[in-house]
Amino acid sequence: MLSQKYQAKQQELIEKIDRFKTEFANEKQTTTDAEKWIALIKQYSDPTELTAEMLNTLIEKIVVHEAVKDSAGTRTQKIEIFYRFVGKID
Repeated sequence: MLSQKYQAKQQELIEKIDRFKTEFANEKQTTTDAEKWIALIKQYSDPTELTAEMLNTLIEKIVVHEAVKDSAGTRTQKIEIFYRFVGKID
């Protein structure tokens, strides 16, 4: 009985450690990505024009959604820009 409780508690702690390791790795990757993003932004901090090189370096993808007309006849179209290392910024 005591041995089963001990084993159950030990298994619980092992699972908790694994979760913490995963969370730590995710946080470390987020920090690394943020540092890479900052380095890219510093490189293009004062642009005079938008170049293809700049777009390819800073932007991962652009998603253009289907256009929608509202009741007043106004056409709107949603565009999402996903930046390298940081994703979509709202």
